Amino acid sequence: MSAYAALTGAGYRAQVRDRTTLFFTFAFPLLFLVVFGLIFRGQAVEESGLSYLSYTAAGVLSWGVANAAVFGIAFTLMQWRTDDILRLIRMSPAPLSAVIGSRYAIALVVGAVQSLLFVGVAMLPVFGLRPASGWPLLIPVLILGITTFLLLGVIIGSFADTPESVAAVANFLMLPMAFLSGSFFPLDSMPSWLQKVSLAMPLRYLNDAVSHALAGRGDSSDVWTGCAGLLVFALVFGTVAVKTFRWTRSS
Repeated sequence: MSAYAALTGAGYRAQVRDRTTLFFTFAFPLLFLVVFGLIFRGQAVEESGLSYLSYTAAGVLSWGVANAAVFGIAFTLMQWRTDDILRLIRMSPAPLSAVIGSRYAIALVVGAVQSLLFVGVAMLPVFGLRPASGWPLLIPVLILGITTFLLLGVIIGSFADTPESVAAVANFLMLPMAFLSGSFFPLDSMPSWLQKVSLAMPLRYLNDAVSHALAGRGDSSDVWTGCAGLLVFALVFGTVAVKTFRWTRSS
């Protein structure tokens, strides 16, 4: 526990000192909310009759939380390995679980602040989001989503050795996934074959679960299906992450 506490404290201090990254972590999802909220203000999706905001707010929130979890740990592991910090940690009594667990705690805090800020802005009169009665389900859904995408970030951070490679690989995965999973545009208005392709992407399950919990789209089965899908991906990513984790560039 002492190793976990020390790593968490060090990670927290590094996080708050990097003001630029901290700002864009929270501002980037809000930027998409403002853009899509103003463009599609007052418009509804023909297939469901629900407002575009019901889709885009939930989708952008899901993408923002997932993006922060992936990039946060991927960049940290890459930098720690480059600076030989991971090698020093390996020589100490601190286990791998303390390294990942410390970053997990920080990712949960970042995700909670992102969600509160995002929903608060979305509820302003200019956007008019009204959270559904099942909004408390957001808590377990987002926790599971952060877990899943943090483990994906561990894999990326274990393979990538430079900031450029982390950014390239993470963006290669996260940006197409955002468009194909319905984060920016409703899947209901996309071709049926594309909707089926999205089932192979973890962000689709997070989007569906958050959409019901936050905006009331679909029914409660979307939450449980989304959680089940995220759990499967978390188990797969976790297995791969353990097998591919590197303390140094060579091992």
